[in-house]
Amino acid sequence: MMILKVNGRDHQIEAEPDTPLLYVLRDDIKLNAAKYGCGLGQCGACTVMVDGKAVLSCVTPLVLLVGKQITTLEGLGTVDRPAPIQRAFMEEQAAQCGYCIPGMMMRAQALLQRNSKPTDQQIRSALAPHLCRCGTHMRILRAVHRAARMMREAGNSTAGHGSPS
Repeated sequence: MMILKVNGRDHQIEAEPDTPLLYVLRDDIKLNAAKYGCGLGQCGACTVMVDGKAVLSCVTPLVLLVGKQITTLEGLGTVDRPAPIQRAFMEEQAAQCGYCIPGMMMRAQALLQRNSKPTDQQIRSALAPHLCRCGTHMRILRAVHRAARMMREAGNSTAGHGSPS
């Protein structure tokens, strides 16, 4: 038995230490945004964040995750209150079939958390591990830039507004 912290909640998991995180997310915790694509860490469909870094959950064993914060797409926002990255992908209509999009959003989120104003090349480089056959690459690029703007504006709207004394 091990405890995994996923989207801010502790989950007791009964699985072998070498079980890939993706299987536990989908089968045990019932979080289905991360997709099974290749099972070899080559397509990016299974990407989640661990301690703020994008990781391929299909090749990441549970034993490496104890005591770490795991974030899935479900942990970023809700249907009623989508996170900026989710809203931007919707507004730019960046998904066609949508299979790769949750992984791309998670990798883009990790990028934006460490770089609030990435260049086209930085975004392309960050998303390079992802395979998308639908051809929405330019819309995806626009969505990441839009999300970056939204995140910067949200940060600016709280600047100078300290907590009441």
